[in-house]
Amino acid sequence: MTKSVDCHFSVEGSGPPLFLIHGIGAAKDAWRFIVPKLSKHFSVITYDLRGHGKSLVTHKNFNLDELVEDLERVREKTKFSKAHFAGHSLGGMIAPAYAIKFPHRVLSLCLLSTAAGRTKEDSEKVWNVVHAMEKDGIEKTLITLTNRWFTDDFIKNNSDLVQQRLKQVVNTDPKVFLNVFRIYAKTEMTSWLEKITAPSLILTGELDSGCNPRLNRLIAEKLPNSKLVILDNLKHSILLEAPERVAEQVKKFLLNYL
Repeated sequence: MTKSVDCHFSVEGSGPPLFLIHGIGAAKDAWRFIVPKLSKHFSVITYDLRGHGKSLVTHKNFNLDELVEDLERVREKTKFSKAHFAGHSLGGMIAPAYAIKFPHRVLSLCLLSTAAGRTKEDSEKVWNVVHAMEKDGIEKTLITLTNRWFTDDFIKNNSDLVQQRLKQVVNTDPKVFLNVFRIYAKTEMTSWLEKITAPSLILTGELDSGCNPRLNRLIAEKLPNSKLVILDNLKHSILLEAPERVAEQVKKFLLNYL
């Protein structure tokens, strides 16, 4: 039986509950530019995944099921019986996995910059990054991550935000970081996405190499009740690079649903 960890969380705003789930080596502050725009309409819950930010970790080889149980524990503590759930990257895998296990808790899903239906070549690219970090250390692969996550213009004009994000990666326990990267690399959602009936927004960046439009079209096709949005001229870190555009799409989708 999987055991949950009491994760650090915050609630801002009022209205229907919306849980935001961050990705690898980040923390709940990944949503800091988006929360102010969504908290005008929703009770927005952000939390740190186990081993990230201020959340503790009991062991460092945890799996996706345990991350799902952590989310359910946060939901229990907030006392919201049903909610909307939005996840970025790995968070976009946790949210639908949660919807499979706790379908009665889920009003809708927003899957941002995530992946399913990877080809052999797609998988090899992800695992090559993991193996490079295992061999050479995480810091030596930061340039690879930087170029996968941010556009050249953003790197040039927002070096402070880029460096802050990279520092966050370096400050994450390397065993935790590699473990969540492996979860992201090996999770394949295609076999169970079609079981999810909740309305779902699928959103990714046009230039995201790891979570590209091709994979997101497949996700949208598998989900019975979905809407696909491709944001032009963006890579993976859409929460930092284009928070206004992301917040607007999420808000529009959820308010239309409501």
